[in-house]
Amino acid sequence: MEVEAISQTAEAAGLDQFHLYGHSGGGAIALAYVAAHPKRVLSLAVDEPAYDFLDSPESRSYWREIEAAATLPERERMPAFLKLQLGPGVPLAPPPAGPTPPWMANRPAGVRALATALEQHHVDPGSYRQFAAPVYFSHGSLSHAYWLGMRDRLAGLFPDFTAERYDGLHHLNTSHQAEPGRVAAALRRHWAPKTWRSCAPQSLREPADVSVGRGRSVHRQGA
Repeated sequence: MEVEAISQTAEAAGLDQFHLYGHSGGGAIALAYVAAHPKRVLSLAVDEPAYDFLDSPESRSYWREIEAAATLPERERMPAFLKLQLGPGVPLAPPPAGPTPPWMANRPAGVRALATALEQHHVDPGSYRQFAAPVYFSHGSLSHAYWLGMRDRLAGLFPDFTAERYDGLHHLNTSHQAEPGRVAAALRRHWAPKTWRSCAPQSLREPADVSVGRGRSVHRQGA
């Protein structure tokens, strides 16, 4: 898995420490990275990571569904995989008009390779508990319930954890695509020094639809 590539990229850029953000497979790699190199990461932000490396009945069930989708006939495989990113009753968007891009031919093999790498990688849950920097977890209200369970598991481990729900969005139409301005504002708050965050007005520190907690999730209704 491409964990060490993050270090190589940072070193090539002359960065000893940095903020880390990842979505889906990139989010899983970001989690694996902070477990292995916590001192290098100033803060972690993840949007619906593909895996959290934590064993649970929910994650085992979800991955069995992923494995079952991989055994389907080729024409059915990717649609079945994509549906597993969505909540019940959420329809798949129609494919884009025009010819299929050539790189899509390699997509199923790439998904299988990533899934195998994630399942074979192991993380000590204690390494999450020892990561003291802020962690931001975003998820869409229309995504598979897999990410609700993941949010709650990670909230019970990371000491400084914030989760934010993006209503009407899901894994295939995610926050940084649909609401880049809101995500940028959330990341600026997240990256701000702790002294600023503790002194900033409440409206800037905790937007109305954010759940915040130390070692737990606290769900608050939007205004």
